[in-house]
Amino acid sequence: MEKVVLSFLGKDRPGIVAGISRILLEKACNIEDVSMTTLQNEFAAIFIASIPERLQPEELLHELRTGLQSLGLEVLLKRSERLEDLRASKAAEPVVVTTMSADRLGLVAGIAEVMANFGANITNLKAVFRGGDDPRRNVMIYEVDVPVEIDHQAFRYALRKRADDLELDLSLQHRDIFEEIHRL
Repeated sequence: MEKVVLSFLGKDRPGIVAGISRILLEKACNIEDVSMTTLQNEFAAIFIASIPERLQPEELLHELRTGLQSLGLEVLLKRSERLEDLRASKAAEPVVVTTMSADRLGLVAGIAEVMANFGANITNLKAVFRGGDDPRRNVMIYEVDVPVEIDHQAFRYALRKRADDLELDLSLQHRDIFEEIHRL
């Protein structure tokens, strides 16, 4: 079976996930992974699905666009890379970087640039900006895969330096430690 990546964007409302999953079921597609969220009343989702050999990706895209038109969703489809290609990635340590500060331009860009310079890959990002000077109202949580072969001390130093320059409160923890501390 071929895998496809499907992206959906639109105004949030009840029934979107039901509509998407119904069409995928009708076309005998298997949903393998989903990440979805709503941000300020906007729906965004990425689905990875395997599709039967008899179904062309372009046909699935047409069915989704037609079937979801009443919900006002934008739909994109991309053929997925083969699993062998994904396994070739380098060994990495999962870390969680949390920042807080008063709201202003350049906060995400500044931290993301440091991570990119060290070859670190942001695998998940949640940034909530509510404005104002209260740093607790502007929080960014980055889940990051940091290559094991880099100088981790230099990485931490560069992040802290950029955070100081941006007047950010920064915390960096291994993901396992972060999850233990934040378990309910």
